[in-house]
Amino acid sequence: MPTTTRRQALGLIGTGALAVSYIATGRARAATQITVLNWQGYGTDESWALKKFKEETGIDVVHDYFSSEPEMLTKLRTNPGAYDVVLINSARSQQASSQGLLIPIDFSKIPNSDGLTPKLKNHPNLTYDGKIYGCAWVWGMNALGIREGMTKPDSYAALYDPAYKNKVALFDDAVTEVGVGALLTGQDMNNPKDLGKVKDQLKKIKPNLHTIWSSEDRWNKAFVANEFDLSIYWSGAAVRSKRNFGLPVEFVVPKEGAIGWLDSLSIPKTSSNQDAAYKFINYMIDPDFYYTWATKVGSPASANQKAMEKLPEDDLMRQVHKQKYIETMSIMSALPNDRRETFNNAWQEIKAFYAG
Repeated sequence: MPTTTRRQALGLIGTGALAVSYIATGRARAATQITVLNWQGYGTDESWALKKFKEETGIDVVHDYFSSEPEMLTKLRTNPGAYDVVLINSARSQQASSQGLLIPIDFSKIPNSDGLTPKLKNHPNLTYDGKIYGCAWVWGMNALGIREGMTKPDSYAALYDPAYKNKVALFDDAVTEVGVGALLTGQDMNNPKDLGKVKDQLKKIKPNLHTIWSSEDRWNKAFVANEFDLSIYWSGAAVRSKRNFGLPVEFVVPKEGAIGWLDSLSIPKTSSNQDAAYKFINYMIDPDFYYTWATKVGSPASANQKAMEKLPEDDLMRQVHKQKYIETMSIMSALPNDRRETFNNAWQEIKAFYAG
């Protein structure tokens, strides 16, 4: 799902509210303190985690927050020396590394990286000039949510199967829905060459379409009201819908694969506390940290397979985010502005067709 929507779904409210003194004195900070730049409430600033990290390392962790990815990049450019660790969605990693904002990751300084799933650790989104600039941290998928008891579809083509007449819901997001159409037509979801075929596939859904949703809350309420049985949905949201609200939904990854996203932790080039930054990243992918975050707070899936295996076998997060799905998952990459606009225009055309 789009990055900002992902945070909203987790109840996050990026405020950019760190005291200015942390920024202004970035270069003078002690070696026992690091500053992390992230969305507010997104794992790295859990108070219990920071307390335990300090007990183990003696390192204090303070935070600055951003409310959009462009703001994150601006903060890195305009505050040299202020940050030691930064959360970057993999779709933005090459942009930051190509601008000289990050250092290549030395995985020998991150012992827990031996558990990282290779496809995520070495994903091209995180690579620039032959080097990896981000440590894969957490991930998730967009695929299909279906009401329990119904036959699990093996293809996105089920969205226009007459069996689901007036019982389908779509996510109101151009990148996601164009991606689904691209996968259905055997094209690269990040750069489909024949957008006409994509639009034709999505328009076939019209007889089945009942709901276009834009928030997790709207999805839950519409599902409870039996407005639909089959939907494009988010993996983490499916877990929350079932675990927190008892909704009878199952998450299904069809043969075309899921639309995935990947967040990474990077070290700014101007960090003065790189050794401490590596220790913090190692802690963030530690199975013990992840287990507590996932079971006590709620989190996305870990890129560290050892962390996922620490969850009980019947845990919903582990059941939904199976290792095999990573192999068929297409991860969102950065979209040039003109291509994003093309996707948006295509989606508006398709929605107008649905409404006609």
